Amino acid sequence: MQTTISPAPIPDLAALKARQQGAWSSGDYAVVGTTLQIVGESLCEAMDLRAGSRVLDVAAGNGNATLAAARRWCEVTSTDYVPALLERGRDRAMADGLQVTFTPADAEALPFADASFDAVLSTFGVMFTPDQDKAAAELLRVCRKGGKIGLANWTPESFIGQLFKTIGQHIPPMPGVKSPALWGTADRLGQLFAAGGTIHAEERQFVFRYRSPAHWLDVFRTWYGPLHKAFAALPEAGQAALERDILALIGRFNRATDGTVVLPSDYLEVVITRT
Repeated sequence: MQTTISPAPIPDLAALKARQQGAWSSGDYAVVGTTLQIVGESLCEAMDLRAGSRVLDVAAGNGNATLAAARRWCEVTSTDYVPALLERGRDRAMADGLQVTFTPADAEALPFADASFDAVLSTFGVMFTPDQDKAAAELLRVCRKGGKIGLANWTPESFIGQLFKTIGQHIPPMPGVKSPALWGTADRLGQLFAAGGTIHAEERQFVFRYRSPAHWLDVFRTWYGPLHKAFAALPEAGQAALERDILALIGRFNRATDGTVVLPSDYLEVVITRT
């Protein structure tokens, strides 16, 4: 008896992008994003950025890597496809007296000429693009030869990686779509960037610090777009089930014993030297 193998489903990437843009536009990612500032600072140090460098921050959110590079006297262009997040970044830059150019842009179709930048950054941003290969090709295209691409990407086994896996158990992802957490693996990074640069990756850890598990859940459910949308899409019983699973996940990772949350989440700090 001959077995018929069904072809892998072809995802509707345009529909996924529209859905993701809606998710990241909901809530207010800046409430969560501002707590991640140290990641941008660490990445800029790992890249050994030099004053006067032309720097592009892709999928910048509210500007953590943007501000870190601007503090090092770089000429920074900050981009995202959610204009409201760019406005939050603009407010932060103005408050700190930093010079930054803010430009709405899609990470899969950057509106810049080839080799326009000495350094290209993205912290927990470009990893969420629907078309991973196209996004990686754009990062390589706009970075000059000898320049550097710096990334901070959650790993699959990290707390955030497992959070998205948990969400996917309640709201299944679109068939055929690659997990964003693959950007946090050496194998996938090699597939995306080895042809265009040399890759150096170090495992780092960001620690979420909140008043309690309930406080963490309230902040993320209210302000973190993907989780905000996930709860909104579920009936009451489904919301309760998702809440239970997330609190159990927090309990698994939380290293605090005083009722607060001290929640480590691993990520890869990646520096690619363009060849």
